[in-house]
Amino acid sequence: MLKLHYNLEKISMGLVGAIIAVASVGGIVEIAPLFTIQSTVEIPDDMRPNTPLELAGREIYIREGCYACHSQMVRHLADEIDRYGPYSLASESAYDHPMLWGSKRTGPDLARVGGKYSDDWHVAHLTNPRDFVPVSIMPAYPWLMRPLDTHLIEANLATLARLGVPYDAQMVSNALGDARAQARPDGDGADGLRDRYGEGIALRAFDGDPARLTEMDALVAYLQSLGKLTNAAAALLKEDAQ
Repeated sequence: MLKLHYNLEKISMGLVGAIIAVASVGGIVEIAPLFTIQSTVEIPDDMRPNTPLELAGREIYIREGCYACHSQMVRHLADEIDRYGPYSLASESAYDHPMLWGSKRTGPDLARVGGKYSDDWHVAHLTNPRDFVPVSIMPAYPWLMRPLDTHLIEANLATLARLGVPYDAQMVSNALGDARAQARPDGDGADGLRDRYGEGIALRAFDGDPARLTEMDALVAYLQSLGKLTNAAAALLKEDAQ
């Protein structure tokens, strides 16, 4: 046996080829199902894409590395459901690019955080987490009160539309105005925003000041949307309980 192993070690290119073959099989097993995802993941009828402001907040969430400490996936376990709410469905992330399910929980899961806390709570918590939890190791983000850079908002929607997210031409062309309107509930664009994204969207001055559009507005709008884009998970959990 040792002699066979010794002889195999001398065939270096053969070993390289075997390693590539084995790795390729593993890659195919992981990647191939993604080509059929459209036929295996049924998107709920009430599912909506993120608004432009929520999408901008998602980009900030990624930029600041929030995904490294917070997952967005409630597992099918009783204690997780009791703590976080209905377990996550693949269809809820159908429009996510990239997907942010994650696995590490230095902080709590955020899949159902939308509506759990007030906007004021989120603003104060993001500004200084230790005002709420003295032993928190979460970084403070006071710079989020700076103006939101909006020059890529329309391009981001257009790119996602090409990837299959249901943003129509009207949504793309009104992206900048819709982002501003969502944080200015008394403005002229509020009705158009509701027409495009539905009556259920959160429409208010998330950072407390409707006169300005900040990164804090965007991030809080995104956090308040988590778990609120569809009611499919709650409905399914109710069916399972019956």
